[in-house]
Amino acid sequence: MAAKSKEESVFFCTNCGYESRKWMGQCPACKEWNCFSEEPVVKITPAGGKRGHGVGAGGPGSAADVKPVRMNEISTEEEERIPSGFDEFSRVLGGGIVPGSLILVGGDPGVGKSTLLLQTAAKVAVSGRSVIYFSGEESLKQIKLRANRIGEMEGDLRFVSDTDIDRIIGVLERERPDLCIIDSIQTMYTSDTQSVPGSVSQVRECSQRMMMCAKQNNIATFLVGHVTKEGTVAGPRVLEHIVDTVLYFESGDEFGYRVLRSAKNRFGSTNEIGVFEMSGEGLKEVLNPSEYLLEGRFKNATGAVVTCLIEGSRAMLMEVQGLVAETQYGLARRQANGMDYNRLTMLLAVLQKRAGVNIGQMDAYVNIAGGMKITQPSADLAVILAIMSSLRNVAVPEDTVVFGEVGLSGEVRSVPQAADRIREAKRLGFSRVIMPQVNLRSMEPVKGIEIVGINFIGEMFGLL
Repeated sequence: MAAKSKEESVFFCTNCGYESRKWMGQCPACKEWNCFSEEPVVKITPAGGKRGHGVGAGGPGSAADVKPVRMNEISTEEEERIPSGFDEFSRVLGGGIVPGSLILVGGDPGVGKSTLLLQTAAKVAVSGRSVIYFSGEESLKQIKLRANRIGEMEGDLRFVSDTDIDRIIGVLERERPDLCIIDSIQTMYTSDTQSVPGSVSQVRECSQRMMMCAKQNNIATFLVGHVTKEGTVAGPRVLEHIVDTVLYFESGDEFGYRVLRSAKNRFGSTNEIGVFEMSGEGLKEVLNPSEYLLEGRFKNATGAVVTCLIEGSRAMLMEVQGLVAETQYGLARRQANGMDYNRLTMLLAVLQKRAGVNIGQMDAYVNIAGGMKITQPSADLAVILAIMSSLRNVAVPEDTVVFGEVGLSGEVRSVPQAADRIREAKRLGFSRVIMPQVNLRSMEPVKGIEIVGINFIGEMFGLL
């Protein structure tokens, strides 16, 4: 007998995808408030309420088709990754694009997501692989206008302007390309789900179908995702669980660069970043971010200190700027650009209590040059030194790099990968490093650079 279609309305949590038959003020799964959205769904059930195929029935999709395998029967041969054409992009992905993987790329409007993937598609096609670019937001003429700005599109690179996910999957199963790009997943829809494109149910259903298509046909697939005002990918949180890799493309428009950051990666590190610069011909990768971030640095400037952070497997030098001035109001101001405000206030309290520096009636400002954002405590020592340099109006020697975590007792604690930080400082011509004494105990000496270890923040002031 023909299947009956029963239409009903359910509520979805827009944050995590939790489903409920009634509206609730707070989601019981993710604890978010006012996040439920009502959407109609269609569930197909066989007539009479019976299953189409019982266990052992032997029909298509039945349990009889599923065969468990032992661990030693699984092939361990690593499949060759597809080079993206960008060294920065390939490193963030863990060494290249894995065939059959599903990768979600999110970012603010206009940050360059489509440009990055279009350039990647062109480079992959030139290397001899087939690529199909599906656009649900632009017509073919609009894509060509954008492509003309980037350069010639050669090789087996084809374009489709469509939003029906079922037709798109049909094209992929017929053509079997090496790489597929869906721009964007919020514009796609399937007629099996009775809701508008971009809704929770549509995004979830379309993503699951693309995942099955990518795995079954071994097609590397990129999904472009819109982001909310909080900076997370729009749609259900289950979308980020479905995909293999989640990348965020972040903008620093006032500084002219873009940062590609990995938030989830089943095939590599989740701490890697790639730095790009937007130009008239598209995106260009910045192969030496340390030199780029230190460009234009004033010599012998007070309140300026160079520190070294670790992003994934890469050591990056950047400048911490501090400014101290007498307050013009009854309450001293503190402002932090590029670092946590609470971390700054804690370091100022340590400086006053443990080092005896009276800064309570002084305005204090800290800025991370280049627009970078630091979340690592290894920059604590550089922040304190920048504040002291501005307060005493004494410049820190320009050939010095400072890093280390500072505790509430004023002690300087160890940081990971200290040797990598020293090598990066030496490579860029710095001749002195001030770092935690604890790290020196388990580290081999590095020739050609002076290394000074300290245990307490007061020791650093005497050195300089």
